[in-house]
Amino acid sequence: MGELTLTLKLPFYRLNQVKALELERLTIVNTQVANDLLLIDKKERAKLTSSAFRHVEIGSAWINQTIRNTNAKTKVKRFKRVWLETNNQNFEISKQGNFYTVAFNLLRGRKGRIPMTVHQASHIEVLDKVILGEAKLGCLKLFKSKKGIWYALISVSMQVADSQLIKGWIGVDRGQTNIAVAALPNGFGKFWKGGRVKGLRRQFQRTRRKLQQAKQIKEVKRLKQRERRIMTHINHVISKQLVQFARDFGMGLRFEDLSGCRQTMKQKKKTKSDAANNCNTWVFYQLELFTRYKAIRAGVPVESVPAPYTSKTDHRNGVLGVRNGNWFRGYDGYRCNADFNAARNVGQWIGFSCPLGLKETVFTMGAVDPEGGVNDSPQLV
Repeated sequence: MGELTLTLKLPFYRLNQVKALELERLTIVNTQVANDLLLIDKKERAKLTSSAFRHVEIGSAWINQTIRNTNAKTKVKRFKRVWLETNNQNFEISKQGNFYTVAFNLLRGRKGRIPMTVHQASHIEVLDKVILGEAKLGCLKLFKSKKGIWYALISVSMQVADSQLIKGWIGVDRGQTNIAVAALPNGFGKFWKGGRVKGLRRQFQRTRRKLQQAKQIKEVKRLKQRERRIMTHINHVISKQLVQFARDFGMGLRFEDLSGCRQTMKQKKKTKSDAANNCNTWVFYQLELFTRYKAIRAGVPVESVPAPYTSKTDHRNGVLGVRNGNWFRGYDGYRCNADFNAARNVGQWIGFSCPLGLKETVFTMGAVDPEGGVNDSPQLV
């Protein structure tokens, strides 16, 4: 059994204006407490507890969490906003009819808890486990979006079953022309095209350029955050489909290890100036991260394998070929989609690399009778 930790983002259902204004006011008070803490020496600040803020109307559990969060931020000079947060001892989740409620004690000295109905969206299964005691609550944070919607951010930890027995591995190649390509062993591949994402990147880039020329800096930041949210949503959708694809065929998922790729990838100045082709603007790791935690819940194993030569090696025989744009060509003239070829190599990776003298080996293979065989030929996959 493994352990999975999730953060549920639950919007409050029909929150009245009085409660919304009260949450806003107490958030301002909590932010002031955090800024007052920054004025105290770090050594003295670490010794403080909620008793030092008896004059503040916020409950002691919330104040103690604010102190811990402030001490963890060692380089902050001033907070713009510190959201109210508490541990699992100060709130509970229950079900009233078809709705789920979060009850907590926010004000100091008040014994009763304030129930607030939340819209459970797609988290019904997790909330039911919390109520039945099959999942453990973490912390609760009260958060307001830029649209003015208040949310309850709830951390939940639960035990998940170990990965099921699998028939094989599905290789996943990530890129820009195709955001992801999942290839079955000895089968077809599923493509997630990147054309729409490239168009969005260029559109946002043009709009930001105009806003920068007009000195609209705040609007530029807002637009950048909107672009990030769209790309995050796209990665969530693709990761969900990847996990479902693996479940349908009873297989695991293999990703190529791209750690440090931004330092090793060489880009021309013209390429970097284009937001659609600049590798630094693409969130490759986020897609893998989203896929991993969704796969854990679904019982689908996920692992990473070395990335070198996965795009340049022929998936049929392990011999280096030529990649030209979106196409791969083997030494014998075989052609296929380059991303599909890379995904097949990732999926069937078995722990060895190709010989360094492949050029000489291929030349020898072409010079002799194919039926006779050649010593030191590349191993077949």
